[in-house]
Amino acid sequence: MATQNPPHDAAPVPTVPGPIPLASAPTAFTPPPDACDAHCHIFGPAARYPFSPGRSYTPPDSGIEDFERLQERLGLSRAVFVQASCHGTDNTAMVDAIKRGRGRYAGVAMIDESFSDADLEDLHEVGVRGTRFNFVAHLGGAPDLDTFWRLVNRVAELNWHIVLHFDAKDLPTHADLLAAMPVPYVIDHMARPPADEGVEQEPFQQLLALMARDERCWVKISCAERLTAGKVAPYDDVIPFARALIDAAPDRVLWGTDWPHPNMAIMPDEGHLLDLLVRYAPDEQVRNRILVDNPTTLYDFS
Repeated sequence: MATQNPPHDAAPVPTVPGPIPLASAPTAFTPPPDACDAHCHIFGPAARYPFSPGRSYTPPDSGIEDFERLQERLGLSRAVFVQASCHGTDNTAMVDAIKRGRGRYAGVAMIDESFSDADLEDLHEVGVRGTRFNFVAHLGGAPDLDTFWRLVNRVAELNWHIVLHFDAKDLPTHADLLAAMPVPYVIDHMARPPADEGVEQEPFQQLLALMARDERCWVKISCAERLTAGKVAPYDDVIPFARALIDAAPDRVLWGTDWPHPNMAIMPDEGHLLDLLVRYAPDEQVRNRILVDNPTTLYDFS
């Protein structure tokens, strides 16, 4: 199993910006009890949780204390921490953050073949319920597929799901991979379609078809700030994408902030991202399904 590097005193110099200091409080609605941010990250602090030597970017510290201040500001109470590539397969920062939640937090780990069965069972005991694979070019591209399948089959024994991070243009080329998945799989960030190409673009139409026909397929309606052509709020051009996915399968849609927004040049206001959910899902019952019921299905918060 990948082990944590020893702590050190010299803080690495960030190569990407951090989140805004204080998010707006939501104004469009009040989140229901047990509302969940189902896609967020914990970065450092690097003095305690060093970043991976092979990382493609260095974020500023954005630790659990910072995240919990954001949760309080937004009125959310649950979260799913997704291991990001800057920490590699050393999941220690994420695991410690999950423990702090005492059942309110869950996790999606990054693993490799150095993880023993006992290591995976330890992650499961903490609250990890999935593993993530990056297929995105700027984060290293597709994994070795033989290794991918060996790991997928191992975590299937724990009833984990698989989180997949694709560039939109690559989604159609992985149709056979998705068809062969033995467990539920979650597509990050609506499959990252460029909003200016419209909902008719082929990768997004394939995603809609998957949502309609494959009950294993889930999607996160996250990262409007990455998808919009305008780069800043109000993200109007992203709304048709989220609405189409919700219409296709409202019981398999998750929402998240993507805090602290790695590799973003212009940082969003998380309060605006949460308010945007009212425009995605005007119906309160559907919104509550996305924020509470759906994440509870994949993550057995206790």
